[in-house]
Amino acid sequence: MTDGVAAPSRYAQYRAEISADVAATIERLSCQPILFVGSGLSRRYFSGPSWNELLGYLADTCPTIDKELAYYQQTLGGPLSIGQEFARLYQQWAWSSGRSHFPDALFAADVPADIYIKHEIAQHLQALTPASLKDIKDTKLQAEIASVQNIRPHTVITTNYDRLLELIFPDYQPVIGQQIIRSAGISVGEIFKIHGCVTESNGIVFTEDDYRHFNKKKKYLSAKLLTFFSEHPLIFIGYRAGDPNIKAILSDIDEALPVAGGLIPNVYLLEWRSEIPSDANPGRERLIAIEEGRSVRVKAIEATDFKWVFDAFGTHPSMNMVSPKVLRSLLARSYDLVRRDIPRKTVEANFEMLEGAVGSAEDFAKLFGITTISDPSVISARYLYILSDVAKELGLPGWNQAQFLIDKITKKDGYDIKAVDNIYHYAIKTGTKSVVHKYSKSPSGKELNRLNRM
Repeated sequence: MTDGVAAPSRYAQYRAEISADVAATIERLSCQPILFVGSGLSRRYFSGPSWNELLGYLADTCPTIDKELAYYQQTLGGPLSIGQEFARLYQQWAWSSGRSHFPDALFAADVPADIYIKHEIAQHLQALTPASLKDIKDTKLQAEIASVQNIRPHTVITTNYDRLLELIFPDYQPVIGQQIIRSAGISVGEIFKIHGCVTESNGIVFTEDDYRHFNKKKKYLSAKLLTFFSEHPLIFIGYRAGDPNIKAILSDIDEALPVAGGLIPNVYLLEWRSEIPSDANPGRERLIAIEEGRSVRVKAIEATDFKWVFDAFGTHPSMNMVSPKVLRSLLARSYDLVRRDIPRKTVEANFEMLEGAVGSAEDFAKLFGITTISDPSVISARYLYILSDVAKELGLPGWNQAQFLIDKITKKDGYDIKAVDNIYHYAIKTGTKSVVHKYSKSPSGKELNRLNRM
């Protein structure tokens, strides 16, 4: 024990180190994270099906699939081949005894033969997906969702078909399938649904033919994603390490690395564990085999609950006041102005004013009515207290008691508010080595007060 504070467990120390590493990565790259979301997140929040469970449901629903799923697994092997065969059998059912099961519009000559199984997938997932986040009653899961919302990611990318992410990020614009290729070069506040969506069942990537076609079109998508991944922190959520989607993306990233097979320092893989002992010290990296016998290393995070991980990626809480919809509109309008309006002379531009404004980040921000946090007056107005002032506000006799409460929060949540600048704390350099820690009157005060009463 030190100053009455028990030494943290090995896993608590692991959490603190991972949180500090994430904060340092975000600070180094100076931009918001990108979330790459797989089916595991849907499974966590509304019992969405795994791939095998979806195939099992499809087999049970269609009478022309007259054998158990295991037979097709033995005979055909992988899920893509099974999906291809099931699509053929669904078409047979639709054009015989199952016609009443499908809308009349799906029986036109120009409708793809695999539309029937994709329609069934879309209907099934829409029935399973909650209509509102309020329908998720588990308070622990609600807290996780609130934390992932607070990340305010630059972009969300998913291979899921369901609309859970649209509920979690209602201000983000879904971009589905081939729309990604045609979208503007600058993107923010968007959900890239690279394998399609239940709202456009025809574009769902499900069969072997779908994946073959997707891979032919993947080069542009990979180039676009590679730009994202090289500039932003990235976290894979809801995937296992051996998932083929992860392997394909990491293979593209590995080709762009200076040292093939090296650690990708800004990519994290979040893996759920049903139980982690307090004395556990999980590995910090995961070696993942990719294409052509190569392998890459990414940073690994193991957790029984995701809240502390999402909190770590939400270390820029000032983003909570920024609307992704506004940022997306701002970027799109700026892009159109430079790419289309000015070359076509549809606007009159005061280039002398623009040339002066782009000379500094602060002046450029003022074009859009933005005041940057680097303004000393803004910092002084937000971070009013030194630690002795915090102690006074809490009715404590001295600063060391306030520090004790901060240590208590660090032990409880695995997050040290003094480790980085955030909504609670800001470190101001007063010399070459000296630093003054300033604190805000923020929601953290409620937590300190609660601990002070314990």
